[in-house]
Amino acid sequence: MALSYNKLWKLLIDKGMTKTEMRLKADISTTTLAKLGKNETVSMEVLLRICKVLDCNVGDIMDVINEEADDGDK
Repeated sequence: MALSYNKLWKLLIDKGMTKTEMRLKADISTTTLAKLGKNETVSMEVLLRICKVLDCNVGDIMDVINEEADDGDK
């Protein structure tokens, strides 16, 4: 399984907000912002703070991508 925060970046563009503005309003660190940029896991608390700032749901800012394991069970 992999994560994608592409929806978050599109939503920021749609709302005319920069990543830095979102980071400051949601009170998240630059390290956490970097993790988001690399599609790495962050805490649910962080995701909820971002959702509060953007007035959206978690599903509006991220996707869970099911990467099929190539284990020959096809």
